[in-house]
Amino acid sequence: MKVKVNKEACIGCGACAAICDEVFELNDEGLSEVKLEKKENEFVSVKEELQDEVRDAADSCPTGAIEIEED
Repeated sequence: MKVKVNKEACIGCGACAAICDEVFELNDEGLSEVKLEKKENEFVSVKEELQDEVRDAADSCPTGAIEIEED
């Protein structure tokens, strides 16, 4: 699985970081981002043991800003 945050859709509610803080964090602008993100708007691989939490975070996002790409 890979994940990314659509910065244009994110409103910075923080639900994703509260659910899965190993993958998501709020940046200096108050918007969510993937902690391991190397380049903006790029999908990042997620460890298998965190995939359920990432799915929960995506489901909890009020704007659907978290995009998942299944392998």
